[in-house]
Amino acid sequence: MCLAIPMQIKEINGFNARCEAKGVERDVSLFLLQDADLRAGDYVLIHVGYAIQKIAESHARSAWELFDEILAAQAESDNA
Repeated sequence: MCLAIPMQIKEINGFNARCEAKGVERDVSLFLLQDADLRAGDYVLIHVGYAIQKIAESHARSAWELFDEILAAQAESDNA
């Protein structure tokens, strides 16, 4: 199974960007989206260090809500 994490672009430098999600920042490659109109503030899906798709902010927030629910359920299961 592959997993892509939604992150917000904070700054862009050529084909590289500094992105943030839930307080964690990472440098990612924008090379696969070089034809997309990307700007600071946009949301992208990150997979193994590459931005693979531009997404709406609402989709990023929905994904993080689901991830939070999964982690909470796992924590409950671990404590049972």
